[in-house]
Amino acid sequence: MHQASPTTGGPLYTVRPLGPATWDAFAELVERNHGIYGGCWCVAFQAEHRRDVGDRRQFKEGLVRAGRAHAALVFDRQGLVQGWCQYGSREELDLRHRRAYDQDPPPTARWRIACMFVDRRHRRQGIAEAGLDGALSLIAAAGGGRVEAISETTAGRSAQDRFLCTGTVELFERHGFVRGRQVGKHAWIVGREVDPA
Repeated sequence: MHQASPTTGGPLYTVRPLGPATWDAFAELVERNHGIYGGCWCVAFQAEHRRDVGDRRQFKEGLVRAGRAHAALVFDRQGLVQGWCQYGSREELDLRHRRAYDQDPPPTARWRIACMFVDRRHRRQGIAEAGLDGALSLIAAAGGGRVEAISETTAGRSAQDRFLCTGTVELFERHGFVRGRQVGKHAWIVGREVDPA
């Protein structure tokens, strides 16, 4: 999966799935960014995660090697991962605003997109777009189905990057997602159907 450069037409980013073969590249990005959000290692939304999990890096690697953690990794032309979009089944991933979500759940989704991350020196360069597009392609290749996320609106307000770890509603809408119900001050459940590839 590639996103073309507007100037050269060549691939700007390449998207590959997180797995044993890409673990080292993923880990390099996390270490370069000090563990992500205070050492999260992208485990906060994993259903198996508990506060006392111990070594989060080791926990995440175990999930990846067992096929229980998924993400679309965005590689630059130098072969470095500059961002990702985490996705997985409902059994694999939880979502933010769970209490409000459970009060009136939307139609059952097969897949969830729980978080996104872009290296701070590479933000606003299309990496989140490439990651979400890559995740949707990987979901299609795995049989497709309904996909849901809980994301934040940013239109008409300024939001700190750390509050946008779930992407923005506007980003999801550009990829065909539709707003469902509001579950927080700026948070919405969004969803769409993905056809199987």
